[in-house]
Amino acid sequence: MFSVVALMLLSQQPVVPSWEGIASYYTVASSSTLTASGETMSDGELTCAMRDGDFGTYYRVTADDGASVVVRLNDRGPYVEGRIIDLSEAAMRALDPSMTKGIMEVTVERIPETELESLP
Repeated sequence: MFSVVALMLLSQQPVVPSWEGIASYYTVASSSTLTASGETMSDGELTCAMRDGDFGTYYRVTADDGASVVVRLNDRGPYVEGRIIDLSEAAMRALDPSMTKGIMEVTVERIPETELESLP
């Protein structure tokens, strides 16, 4: 009986899309100053570029060491095969303060709108 109830409860939980792969970062100096969403690019903002997704959607990016950052989608990319997300310089620095790597393995999760209010 317990397993049936547990299955029913679990089936009611929303599925949060997530992806695993390589993240890189880009800067105003290495790309256009205008993003695909029409915003001016800023190295200091916590933003990202992904091939798909609605502009303004928030994502949690978590590195293998557990460090994470919340970013807002405002651009398209990355345009390098094998990469799943391009982060602003500030977002990459939040994951790797020394900026020694330049690329890293990450998990990217879309943050449901219902959770946005509880973010710090």
